[in-house]
Amino acid sequence: MLCGFTLDPFADANAEDSGAGTKEYVHIRIQQRNGRKSLTTVQGLKKEFSYNKILKDLKEFCCNGTVVQDPELGQVHV
Repeated sequence: MLCGFTLDPFADANAEDSGAGTKEYVHIRIQQRNGRKSLTTVQGLKKEFSYNKILKDLKEFCCNGTVVQDPELGQVHV
């Protein structure tokens, strides 16, 4: 409680008309490789986003990436 103001971060999730089951989710998975190396996959981003711009911004953090079209999973970003 801050200054008499109560904030419920889950108010939208608790609403009866929240439309549960109709939301699109973004799945972020981290797979541990050998040692300190890991592989992160992102699945479920909307098509209206520019994947190439996202990858370009991620490369500022000294990581690499590619967009992969998988027939089973759909579009996966690594």
